[in-house]
Amino acid sequence: MKLIPIALLPLALFGQSAPTALIYDARHEPVRFAATEIRRAFAGRGETLVERASLTAGPESRRLVITVTGAAGAWQSYSIRRRTEGARTTWQVTAPDATGAMYGGLDLAEAVRLGSLESLGDTDRRPHIERRGIKFNAPLDLRTPSYSDNSTAAQANIPEMWSLDFWREFIDEMARHRFNVLSLWNLHPFPSIVKVPEYPEVALNDVLRSEVPFDDTYSMSGNDLVRPMLMERVEVVKKMTIEEKIAFWREVMRYAHSRGVEVYWITWNIFTFGAEGKYGITHEQDNAKTIAYFRASVRELVLTYPDLDGIGITAGEQMKEGAGNQAKEEWLWKTYGEGLMDAKQLAPERKVRLIHRFHMTGLDDIAAAFRNYSDPFDVSFKYSIAHMYSSTRPPFIAAALPHLGPQRRTWLTVRDDDIHSFRWADSTFAREYIRNMPGSDKVAGFYMGPDGYNWGREAMSLRPEAPRQLVMKKKWFSFLLWGRLSFDPALPEEQLDRIMAHRFPQVPVERLKQGWAAASRVFPEITKFFWGDIDLRWFPEACLSHPRFHKGFYTVQHFIEGGTMPASGILNIVEWRKRFLDGATMDGVTPSAVADALTAHAATGLAAARELRPHAGAHRELIE
Repeated sequence: MKLIPIALLPLALFGQSAPTALIYDARHEPVRFAATEIRRAFAGRGETLVERASLTAGPESRRLVITVTGAAGAWQSYSIRRRTEGARTTWQVTAPDATGAMYGGLDLAEAVRLGSLESLGDTDRRPHIERRGIKFNAPLDLRTPSYSDNSTAAQANIPEMWSLDFWREFIDEMARHRFNVLSLWNLHPFPSIVKVPEYPEVALNDVLRSEVPFDDTYSMSGNDLVRPMLMERVEVVKKMTIEEKIAFWREVMRYAHSRGVEVYWITWNIFTFGAEGKYGITHEQDNAKTIAYFRASVRELVLTYPDLDGIGITAGEQMKEGAGNQAKEEWLWKTYGEGLMDAKQLAPERKVRLIHRFHMTGLDDIAAAFRNYSDPFDVSFKYSIAHMYSSTRPPFIAAALPHLGPQRRTWLTVRDDDIHSFRWADSTFAREYIRNMPGSDKVAGFYMGPDGYNWGREAMSLRPEAPRQLVMKKKWFSFLLWGRLSFDPALPEEQLDRIMAHRFPQVPVERLKQGWAAASRVFPEITKFFWGDIDLRWFPEACLSHPRFHKGFYTVQHFIEGGTMPASGILNIVEWRKRFLDGATMDGVTPSAVADALTAHAATGLAAARELRPHAGAHRELIE
């Protein structure tokens, strides 16, 4: 009897799948990232993946191909085509650019990871919202704080701002969830990130953090975040020259581009932390030396960072209110506008998107002051003010919409100052919120994030990982929903179910999903009923407002006297009582109906928790 060499026997006889071939264009870094994710997916399933240089090489029966065509097409779009020829099946991603090819490759990686590759058919995708961003308040240094640095989370994350390991992990997660804008917000970042030839002493070496405890006496405008007492006890978090800091941020921006992520610095004004008192610089609006300093700093920011995609500016929180919007806009043009124009004269090829926040100023004044800016120019609007978890159709932008169009679009600032610890997960809410956003003729993109917390590494766990877990990883499903659905709000619910089931195989996914969504619905339900527009006035997770500048913990009396969200259709208790006593029609949702809904959501969530707990085992995410 003739023996067959064991190496030639089908792998399936030994319980292993046949190898799959991966062919991709390695010239593009985003595509290389997708290839890495595909490798990880195969390794996670214990399956064999081989890499081939071309479609003609190799005997494998399954092939995954990623191709960048360079042809005309929508930015970030891609197609997946499945083709079967005899015993061989090929899934080919084709995209006009590397970012689209990466996203298609990530789809392939996910299909492998979930065991659904064989059911993956032809797909055409393009972004529903072109720019999908994270709003990240960056606590760079004691001397160059961000807006909410008087917080435990911000202080804990100062070292992370100067860690490439942190930013690589963070940006990789952004790409996996299809976010493509990283907006870094700081009151006055220039001393920590540029060296201006005319003002060399402003540039700051090293990274400092105060050892003096912060408290709740700091103003809500950010103007006292660098108090003299904070400098009395200081630790050097990291020894760095300004040249090393510049090299660091160049690498962060380069890495972001390698994952299809644009980078923007966004500032408030007029803050001069780190520069105050040097070269005659003050925060006074009419100080010509300050104007010259800002103009030169903006110029150097653009020239120093060739991978910087844009700058955002604010006519506040520390500008003269009595002088009027025109004076504010004149200052912003003389500093940021002229600084950008100076940079473009020295580097004519540079394109820098300028985002002017529609905050503490007027649209006509903005347009008049920046009429000569030649690069992309957008405004930015607080879409849900501070509470994205309220209504899926926030009314606040309605008055501005007639003034917006293809030549003057807005970004939506989607503030999450509702939930800092809870893991939120309601796909129905997220889909509706995203689909209700104005169209691309009026909206350039969005960035979401908090002012009252920091989305770096979590700072709450009593049993932390080492290093501490990214907030984006702790709340992975929430970020997945907002990123993936803003790219494609038609993403099938079944796909989300498969993702959840893969993460939590030990529990019935439908029950988990039902209970998790119900618990998540408590937040928008209560916030629509008890409205506090900015984070100072309402933090639903703790049922409180700022203890010094507002009312502190909310009592039953506060709820009786409180108002509801504009255009929510909900009657507050005082309105309801008047109608009840007058025998009038209840032309709105009554407080008792809100109470019933809250009770039902809570009951569903608690019942699911009781049912699922015996199945959780030692799975930390399920038991915490």
